[in-house]
Amino acid sequence: QVQLVESGGGLVQAGVSLRLSCAASGRTFSYYDMRWFRQAPGKEREFVGGLKRNGDSTYYADSVKGRFTIFRDNTKNTVYLQMNSLKPEDTAVYFCAAGVNGIYNYWGQGTQVTVSS
Repeated sequence: QVQLVESGGGLVQAGVSLRLSCAASGRTFSYYDMRWFRQAPGKEREFVGGLKRNGDSTYYADSVKGRFTIFRDNTKNTVYLQMNSLKPEDTAVYFCAAGVNGIYNYWGQGTQVTVSS
């Protein structure tokens, strides 16, 4: 198993940047593909972006493409979500998830990001 803990959320103004971290413990972190998701109040959880375990391949939701970047540091067992040019509609609880072969069984508890206009 792997345990995930997100951090780095907060209240920020529109237009600024924020970096979220997802620290992993347990089984070998580099074994897992990683994804970020978010859930806004009253809405379903949605995919934000993903990163293959080798770190070479990333993919993003259209809503964040060009503004958000996912990267990982396997030496620190951490995956990051760099969020630039934040918008009020990015307000949500952000979750990281670890998985293999498209099945994401391991989730963190989430970190709140609130973007004011």
